[in-house]
Amino acid sequence: MEVITERKATTKEKQEQEQEEEAQADVEIWNYVFGFVKVAVVKCAIELGIADAIENHGGPMTLSELSSALNCAPSSLHRVMRFLVHYQIFKEKPTSHGSIAFEQTPISRRFIKHGQNSMAAFVLLENGPEMVASWINLSAGVQVNGTPAFKAAHGKDIWSYAVGDGSFSKVINDAMACGARVVTVPAIIKGCPEVFDGVGSLVDVGGGNGTALGLLVKAFPWIRGINFDLSHVVCDAEESHGVENVGGDMFQSIPMADAIFIMQVLHDWGDDECIEILKKCREAIPKDNGKVIIVETIMEEEENLGDELKSVRLKIDMAMMAHTDKGKERTLKEWDYVLGQAGFSRHNVKHIRAVHSVIEAYP
Repeated sequence: MEVITERKATTKEKQEQEQEEEAQADVEIWNYVFGFVKVAVVKCAIELGIADAIENHGGPMTLSELSSALNCAPSSLHRVMRFLVHYQIFKEKPTSHGSIAFEQTPISRRFIKHGQNSMAAFVLLENGPEMVASWINLSAGVQVNGTPAFKAAHGKDIWSYAVGDGSFSKVINDAMACGARVVTVPAIIKGCPEVFDGVGSLVDVGGGNGTALGLLVKAFPWIRGINFDLSHVVCDAEESHGVENVGGDMFQSIPMADAIFIMQVLHDWGDDECIEILKKCREAIPKDNGKVIIVETIMEEEENLGDELKSVRLKIDMAMMAHTDKGKERTLKEWDYVLGQAGFSRHNVKHIRAVHSVIEAYP
């Protein structure tokens, strides 16, 4: 009898658990049905300049003040602000007159277009029409012998598309620059400054508008920097003390230097292209004391419950599938493989307070 009673209890517990999971699914499904809404409203807020207006005002603004400053219909803006407050992107604050004002939060300040910690350009890139179209075609790139998602959407790969569309190319470079300025480069400078000890000259391969290299040279002023990218990219690069902008093709040759810095470039390419680029990097540094400094996301092979950035890494990997032909985020084993195939004798990994890690590779 005891055995039968235990089985009944176990069955009841299982049924209750299944019912609870079904109830959760009934709620969670709507997060997928309307999964795009949150970022669409944030994009709307950036385009309207809501965070910029509050910042320029110098303090909280009422709906009337915001509507006037942004030339928005009060009723529509109210609905947008209600949504953003619900997700704690802005906060409500009572005024002395009994009305409600809206004030900034740490996350809303990331949406100020030209703010010190702005990530607005990255949001606008990833949620602009070109990138959204590739997300919509993601399944095309997953199928056997399928067409990569971006190519399925636009008829050409992202790099060819950017060459023919100067405005899109600028959006890419602005996004990469804000990510470097706000997150990655400060984490490198603070987390592993020793990486740049003894480096007299440094080439940033795929350096875009030169933001990352400019920050590094400012932090380590003994470095002579060369910002290296395609000619149509570096022609719009920022002028920065200690940095020379050089146009070229990393698949052909890379300027010589004590060290090569290559950040968020190799994940854009498949293994064969990645190995080819790394070989060109190795050829550009001294055999005895040169090195290649790689900054990339490293995928964890084992579950780490304390890794609060794992979901971000997984999303970036999906972004590589959506936006490139063969790009991907790599595990340590995959980095071991491509570095070995490119002829590097050894490498080490330094983790920083960012979604990326730093790999030092030696000839």
